[in-house]
Amino acid sequence: MFFRKSMIAAAFAAGLTAAASAGQAQTITIGLGTEPTSIDPHYHNLGPNNQISQHIFSRLMEQDDKQRLFPGLATEWKAIDDTTWEFKLRKGVKFHDGSDFNVDDVIFTMERAAAHPNAKSSFKVFTHGGGKEYVRVDDYTLHVKTPKPYPLMAVDLSTVHIVSDKSKGHWEGDFNNGSQAIGTGPFKFVKWVKGEILEFERNDDYWGKKPHWKHVIIKPIKSAPSRLAALLAGDVDFIDQVPTIDVKNLKNNDKITLSQGISNRVIYLHLDQYRDVTPFAKGPKGEEIKNPFKDVRVRKAISMAISRDLIIERIMEGIAVKAGQLLPDGFFGVSDKLKPEEYDPEGAKKLLAEAGYPNGFQTTLHGPNNRYINDAKIVEAVAQMLSRIGIMTTPDTMPKSVFFKRGKNRGPENPPEFSFLLVGWGSGTGEASSPLRSLLATYSKEKGWGSSNRGLHSNPKMDAVLEEALATVDDTKRAALLAKATEIGVGEDMGLIPLHYQVNTWAAKKGLKYLARTDERTVAYDIRPE
Repeated sequence: MFFRKSMIAAAFAAGLTAAASAGQAQTITIGLGTEPTSIDPHYHNLGPNNQISQHIFSRLMEQDDKQRLFPGLATEWKAIDDTTWEFKLRKGVKFHDGSDFNVDDVIFTMERAAAHPNAKSSFKVFTHGGGKEYVRVDDYTLHVKTPKPYPLMAVDLSTVHIVSDKSKGHWEGDFNNGSQAIGTGPFKFVKWVKGEILEFERNDDYWGKKPHWKHVIIKPIKSAPSRLAALLAGDVDFIDQVPTIDVKNLKNNDKITLSQGISNRVIYLHLDQYRDVTPFAKGPKGEEIKNPFKDVRVRKAISMAISRDLIIERIMEGIAVKAGQLLPDGFFGVSDKLKPEEYDPEGAKKLLAEAGYPNGFQTTLHGPNNRYINDAKIVEAVAQMLSRIGIMTTPDTMPKSVFFKRGKNRGPENPPEFSFLLVGWGSGTGEASSPLRSLLATYSKEKGWGSSNRGLHSNPKMDAVLEEALATVDDTKRAALLAKATEIGVGEDMGLIPLHYQVNTWAAKKGLKYLARTDERTVAYDIRPE
């Protein structure tokens, strides 16, 4: 299912070509479709934020383009008994301000990431999930203890970027102005003017492989046509989120190189499964009704009413893969029993009638219009398909900054404003426990579960299977348990409705190459001259 990179020959801008061929480090300018909400690496567990953090801050274990772990600030890690993991830290590493890195920075980071007072989506599920406790052994040895075996320890901690313990008492504002944006990563923070420019310079004291580029300039260009125009005009050297409608022509453009690959991001629908009366669902005449989304037959009918083939063909230009679960084939913990829902509008109508809605009902489908590939168009298409079976659906899209604020899940006492949402999720760990814990597990602030469970789905049976998976050391058994939890949460419950997996395309001037990443991130140190 993985797409091969399509590399097409072209002429590179004269100055950059000469510099690249001479092997000299130069400036690269990157046009990104999404901008971070903060430079603080623990403020928001969000793709655009994490990809920027990756430039400035290192992690204990780093992830390659396929999200496989390799040594970062930790050189070795292993379970030394059933409930204790040991991490040996890299010596001689310095933060960008010249201060030494040691175990105190790691312990401070893990506590800070879990307790960030302003976090929009917390990392607590990774830092403290499973009851993690951090023990300082010496300056360069860390023990992490849990009440029972926890095989995903290294995977969990590979998602958290390490900051200096000198950052105590400082939050996102001081990171955004640069005073606390001090990491051990390959680039140093220079400046951020929100909506205009983000600049880095190479960290020549970086502990790992030195980046090719001396200077990195990132320009947020939200409009896809404008982003592509900037590349074609030579205003930027590299862009992400290439519009699907333009990919075919770009493959025939001898001045452009493309990189393409399937991601771990599933685009899905979340539905309110908690409130007895939900704000955006009314009867056929606009009267108040009980929440229809609480009925699994209604959720199933919605899934059956959506033609995923049509969305992929007409909206995604064939550049997407139908989804029947949380991750594509080939990722750890996927089920071989779950397949994409077949389009069956007549069957959907029968299910609606069975559930007590023979004349359908009215609702609104909310979504972002600048976060995922063709997101607004997908919202409109789904709304039309549902309206055809009697669920008269009004599409309502808005900028992601507004959407995620209004659609934030703060738990049962303060559920999201919306009843029915289009969202996306990319697994930061590269396996199924990430979406299971965040999207489908019963909301628990204490455990960090359900932080992005905007439908407030809850099934103790699924939670129990997930708990068992997280404590199962044997990889084969753990994969089977994660698959079983997915079969309950997605297959039986329809706790969310998967639509498709994104396939991402990057474009560059000829002479540059990039490894398409399953985590969708654009990282400057992975862009190199051919």
